[in-house]
Amino acid sequence: MQLNYLNTIFHGNNYEILENLPEKSVDLIFADPPYNLQLQNELYRPDQSRVDGVFDNWDKFNSFSEYDLFTRQWLNACKRVLKDNGTIWVIGSYHNIYRVGSIMQDLGFWFLNDIIWVKTNPMPNFMGTRFNNAHETLLWASKSKDAKFTFHYKTMKNFNDDLQMRSDWYIPICTGKERLKVNGEKAHSTQKPEELLYRIILSTSNTGDTVLDPFFGSGTTGAVAKRLRRNFIGIEKEKNYVELAKERIEQIVPIEVELLEYQLEKMPPKVPFGNLIEKQIICAGEFIFSKDKKIQALVNADASITYADLTASIHKVSATILNKKSNNGWDFWFVERNEKMISINELRTNYIKEFF
Repeated sequence: MQLNYLNTIFHGNNYEILENLPEKSVDLIFADPPYNLQLQNELYRPDQSRVDGVFDNWDKFNSFSEYDLFTRQWLNACKRVLKDNGTIWVIGSYHNIYRVGSIMQDLGFWFLNDIIWVKTNPMPNFMGTRFNNAHETLLWASKSKDAKFTFHYKTMKNFNDDLQMRSDWYIPICTGKERLKVNGEKAHSTQKPEELLYRIILSTSNTGDTVLDPFFGSGTTGAVAKRLRRNFIGIEKEKNYVELAKERIEQIVPIEVELLEYQLEKMPPKVPFGNLIEKQIICAGEFIFSKDKKIQALVNADASITYADLTASIHKVSATILNKKSNNGWDFWFVERNEKMISINELRTNYIKEFF
């Protein structure tokens, strides 16, 4: 195997190629294995037009035991190359996801979430014999129970209009210009939408990380990884998909690096009230006030403040005034500057900008 394996698409069986990749070299895995749909006959719409379903040879297995052996092989190989704090996503339908999930648990993976991808524009059930199958399931798992995995919680909450990102994702299936075609026909029968991979890669990896897709297909994972400035490793058994994916990924322009810094996840430096006293941003001997200026406290040289008979921290004094067990003094106290009331938290923010 060549030493430079990053941003490369390998042609062949994934578990054989994975054996030659370095151990613990991958941060994130997205796997879209064959679903083993077990389709027996072609499907037709009521107008007798043929449904362009999944009838590819790569989705055909002789038995459940053969499929289970195949699943165990590639999952074992993936676990070897996954870093201890890395995570894996596996997508499937009711045909296969329960078998895959059972094998994942047998191999020691620790489930973090199951995500329901709700298709906003699903293919109808043309036979009218079952419920319309309008979702697929994604299993998100860490390598072990104790793994310190990556998850950008604040980012995804902001992504979802300041609401916690839920485990039901409403995303349309791949259509229109995004759907790759060859001679007017779908290039890949199960091409996943870029929105799905964008959400996965953005939420559970970092810029510069390595993302592995052992069923690379038309290259959606690689395209989104490149766009988000991650490295990718693709493995694909079908040669025509390899060429298709290479051409697709070459056209991707990465997002500017400064736009991918996860500003919401950064913890601000810890700056105690005493730092402002040391720098004489607030001076010992001056008063700080409540916002309405009805309450004032004297600032002492040791960064304590005195209100009436109480000398304590800005937090303890404000909590006593408000009759609370605790309170954030940074939000309670103000100083007067040029006849204007300025929050001491604003002074702290300015201090951080100047000295950190």
